Formats: sequence, C-alpha cells, structure tokens
Amino acid sequence: QVQLQQSGPGLVKPSQALSLTCAVSGASITTSYYAWHWVRQPPGKGLEWMGVIAYDGSTYYNPSLKSRTSISRNTSKNQFSLQLSSMTPEDTAVYYCARTDGLRVGVINRDQYDSWGQGTQVTVSS
Repeated sequence: QVQLQQSGPGLVKPSQALSLTCAVSGASITTSYYAWHWVRQPPGKGLEWMGVIAYDGSTYYNPSLKSRTSISRNTSKNQFSLQLSSMTPEDTAVYYCARTDGLRVGVINRDQYDSWGQGTQVTVSS
C-alpha cells in the first residue's frame, strides 16, 4: 500500500520561497505509469493543480504558476519536492502531494488521484 508523507514549513514570509517534500513508501516513484503531483486548496476555494513529475522525471506545470514553480525528485530517497518562489498571502492554502495512475495534467477532480499526502497548511504572513 502506497503512503505519501509530506514535510515542510507551515509558515512562510512574503517574498520567500516554499519548499515541501513528499516521501513515498510502498511504491517507487520511478515505476512506469504513475505520476506524482502537487495540488493546493486555498481557503474557501476548490482544488488547484500545480504540477506533476512523471516516472521518467519529466515535469509539467500549471501555466499560471509555471514561472514560480519547480518540482524535482530524489530517486535514492524515493521522494519528490515542490519549490514555489516569491510567495504572497494569496498562496496561503493547504498543499497536498498525490498520485495518479497515468500521466495526467491539470487534474482538479479529487477522484482521479488514488493516493494522497496528509496535507500541509501553509500560511504566508509576515
């Protein structure tokens, strides 16, 4: 059974960068077919897809966030990470890592993800 464990800060100052990591157990992030995502949900709003890293390391990003977002991976640790630069209060949200079976871009339907991290409440405030 795959498990996703998130780590990272819950409070970020404006203009700083956010760094979150998702450690995966029970499955390899290099196994073909699966894809590994970062999504977020601002307060009172729906799910926003941020980006994905596929089993082969290829990455795809939400065009609205692409200039500030980077997703990378550490295959030796079986984990993948999110970096979001130039944070503003509008980036305050619960951030999740999640998995889909197959490479899908722009997924905002929760049912299309088969595994989730526990979520990280990130607040941007000075």
